[in-house]
Amino acid sequence: MPAETRKQAAEKRGHRGEALAALLLLLKGHRILGRRVKTHAGEDLVSLPVFGPVCFIEVKARRHARDAAEAVAPAQRTRIARAASLYLASRPALARRGARFDIIAVAGFPRHFKDVWRADD
Repeated sequence: MPAETRKQAAEKRGHRGEALAALLLLLKGHRILGRRVKTHAGEDLVSLPVFGPVCFIEVKARRHARDAAEAVAPAQRTRIARAASLYLASRPALARRGARFDIIAVAGFPRHFKDVWRADD
């Protein structure tokens, strides 16, 4: 398969995974604040549960849920934490709720791993 076709297939799989992740969060009572929220540090899915902190979610689509959950490397966690900090800095009312970092692994059905790491890890 040509590289461009692989890239397009991966992007399509990623968009599908993000849509499933957003649907799962909605079913759990979250309000989606943004999909593919962009800062100069990156982009993320951001949601707000009824109670608790603002959730910054990395969505990983893989063949197995465990592989997806383990696919967020330390450098990526740092990038996500930096993007969250920038996002919250421009939204003081949300910043007071704090931040949580989650992973949604999409391997067929999406699986939500909550509070996977801390910004200071």
